[in-house]
Amino acid sequence: MNISLKNQRILVTGASRGIGRAIARQLSESGAEVIIHYNSNKTEAESLFSQLKNPAHLEACDLSQTAEVVGFIPRLVEKYGPLTALVNNAGIAISASDQLPTGDWLKIWEKTMTINATAVGILSKEFVDQARPQENGRIIMISSRAAFRGDTPDYLAYAASKGALVSLTRSIARHYGKEGIKAFLIAPGFTRTDMAEEILSEYGEDFALKDIALKELTLPEDIAPMVTLLCSGLADHATGTSIDINAGSYVR
Repeated sequence: MNISLKNQRILVTGASRGIGRAIARQLSESGAEVIIHYNSNKTEAESLFSQLKNPAHLEACDLSQTAEVVGFIPRLVEKYGPLTALVNNAGIAISASDQLPTGDWLKIWEKTMTINATAVGILSKEFVDQARPQENGRIIMISSRAAFRGDTPDYLAYAASKGALVSLTRSIARHYGKEGIKAFLIAPGFTRTDMAEEILSEYGEDFALKDIALKELTLPEDIAPMVTLLCSGLADHATGTSIDINAGSYVR
């Protein structure tokens, strides 16, 4: 089965590194016009941009600044035209020990929620707004195994923020389906990315390997093909579903 995303314009958030980078590359290789979103990693975003053969664009937005997120998608639509898909990939995972003073703990909680949940809600709302006239659009949320299995006490905020995406995805899928808008959620397990290095350094790679059913940790490239399939329209009747890609570390 050859998947073509020709004539699709897709925004991938957090596309400069890790899972987002692999997704953006795969979508482009399948023919999509990709909008590469980044925050501060301009050099890495430009590096990816230079490697893509199909038309692509670079766009910066600080997802921790709500005022900057509001209006981001309308600006993209005005500049490039309607979007056919949104991949909400960007996110942070900051360790916050339960031994921290509550005020310090709260700062990490609020920052995590702002980027991982509030910004995603705004982007999804504005994507739906621009997709409804075309009666066509797909949203793919990159959530986490932690949304279903939970996480360690140091990552309560991360797990809670990713759990919020589950209800958001299902609500969009159920309410807007008859208007041509589909929504899906992918829940990766531990994936070898730059963001994961902090966790690896804290708990050790053996900790992660003992937790999975396969011999090696999941790579970003193991997640990208599923995103491509969901963007293609070939799996639209799976709208509202959650798809686990966690190397057998959590089976539901």
